[in-house]
Amino acid sequence: MIGALGALLVALGDPGVAVTKTDSIVRVEVGGALLTEYRWTDAERPYFWPLLGPGGREMTRAFPMKADAPNEEHDHPHHRSLWFAHGSVNGLDFWQGGPSGPRIALTAIADVASGAESGGFTARHEWRAPDGRVVMTDERVFRAFAGAGPDRLFEWAITLRASHGDVVLGDTKEGTMALRLAETLRLVGPVAAGRAVNARGVSGADVWGKRAEWVDYSGPVGGAPVGVALFDYPSNPRHPTTWHARDYGLVAANPFGLHDFEKSPPGTGDMKMKAGEEARFVYGFWLHEGAPDAARIDSAYRAWAAKAR
Repeated sequence: MIGALGALLVALGDPGVAVTKTDSIVRVEVGGALLTEYRWTDAERPYFWPLLGPGGREMTRAFPMKADAPNEEHDHPHHRSLWFAHGSVNGLDFWQGGPSGPRIALTAIADVASGAESGGFTARHEWRAPDGRVVMTDERVFRAFAGAGPDRLFEWAITLRASHGDVVLGDTKEGTMALRLAETLRLVGPVAAGRAVNARGVSGADVWGKRAEWVDYSGPVGGAPVGVALFDYPSNPRHPTTWHARDYGLVAANPFGLHDFEKSPPGTGDMKMKAGEEARFVYGFWLHEGAPDAARIDSAYRAWAAKAR
C-alpha cells in the first residue's frame, strides 16, 4: 500500500518507490522507472533481474535469462544477475545448484510496501536438499530508497535460520552475496573496460580474497560511466568480509571461504549454527554515475551504514 504522503507525491509526479507483486515476480520502481524484479519461478533459487542503474542502464549480465544479448560470455550459468546462495550448507552445494541439485524455494512474499522515501518486501525461503528435505530457512527483507537523484541505493537483510537442525555454512570460496556484472564492467574480456577498488585501497584483480568494508566496480555501460558498490554492514558476522570478486565480473561478499582466501587450514571459515540459532547479514548496493574516487564511495558507505537496522 502507498501511504498518504506517497500518494500525494505520486499525484505530484514524484512516485518515490513503488513495489508490486504478481504470481511470478516482485517489481520495484524508483522515481517511476524500473529498478529491478525479484524472480523465483524459472531457476533453482530466486534472483533479481534486470538490475537497472543510472539512466536505465543494465548493470548486470543478461545471460542466462536472455541468451542473445550481444557481447556476453555464456560461462557460469548459475550466475543470475544478483542472488544469495552458498556452495556448502551441510555439505550441499546451493551455489551451483542445477536441475537435480539443492534448491532455495520461495515459500512466501509478505510486507509489500511502497512509499515516498522507501519501499520493499519480505521474502521467505526453504533451502531444500535434492530429496526435498529442508536444511534451513531464511527471511530476506529488501528495501529500496528514493531521493538519490540518478543513483540508486537499496539494501538486502538476510536472516538464516537453523530451523530444521544444526547447520554448517562451510569454508568455500563459492558464495555468497553475489552480482554478475555487465560485460563492460569486467576487468578482462573482449569488451571489458572496468576498474575495481576496495575500501582498503586495493585495486584491480587483487581485490579477490581481501577483507574490506566495500568493493566497487565501475566502467562504461551504454556509453556512459557508471558503477556498482557492494557494502558490508558493520554488524555482519566476520565484518569486514572477504571477497570472492573476480576480474571476469563476479563480485561476491563471502565471509566463509577463509581456506581459499587466506590460506587458512580447511574448515577455518566454517560457521556453525545450532538448531534454533540464526545469523543475520545486511548488504547495501549503490548503483552510481561515474567512477567516484575512494573517498566518495566511502562517504556513501558510511552514510548508509550509520542507519540503524
